[in-house]
Amino acid sequence: MKPATIVTVLSLLLSFWLPLSSQASDADKQPPGNAQAQFSADDFDWREMVPYLFAAADLPGEQGVKAVLENCKVLRVYVANEVRVQCSSDKNPCSAKNDSSEEQVSKKIDEIVQEGISHRRQKAIVDYTLTRKPFPFSEIAAVKSESHSEAYFMLTFADRSYTATDVQAKYGAPYDTDVVQWYSVFKYRMESPHFTSKTVFEIDPIDGAVLKVSVSLKTRKDKKEKSH
Repeated sequence: MKPATIVTVLSLLLSFWLPLSSQASDADKQPPGNAQAQFSADDFDWREMVPYLFAAADLPGEQGVKAVLENCKVLRVYVANEVRVQCSSDKNPCSAKNDSSEEQVSKKIDEIVQEGISHRRQKAIVDYTLTRKPFPFSEIAAVKSESHSEAYFMLTFADRSYTATDVQAKYGAPYDTDVVQWYSVFKYRMESPHFTSKTVFEIDPIDGAVLKVSVSLKTRKDKKEKSH
């Protein structure tokens, strides 16, 4: 895919989801002390990740993983909370001024990638545990195929408060459902001439609690590219 095509599609996707992003940014502007308490599982929207997965799909492994995690609102909020705690601690004085915390958040995410990156079966992987409580997610992962134009993103939910009912209220009815081993799945997808993105929510069939969400994206090569 030509660079100009990637930029054009990414711009269109970001414009399409701008209202969602604007709502997210409004929440992020809340006072630092309240940011963590106000962030909920419902604040994550898998559709917001699609443009970043699309951009990452054609990047080298580590760069692709970094691009996904740097643009993930969930991880940015979590790391920002970590930075605020460190800055407010007497043992860890901070020289942060104004909104330089955004720079610190990006730096911390870069460290997470550098320290946590692994390469297995032609995939670059970062799997990071979110230990600080309270927080609606307990684990985050990004995967970039090193042999194909594919990228993946996963979140594990920290408790059982987010349910299948919440999922359908936010995204509508899934296009497909299934039962895999001991859990049920709700499937959603987004398609364009340039990519196919699929999202799977793993759900406990007993109480309807959402356990995990996985978002995958594969780019589509045009006929000219395939012929070379």
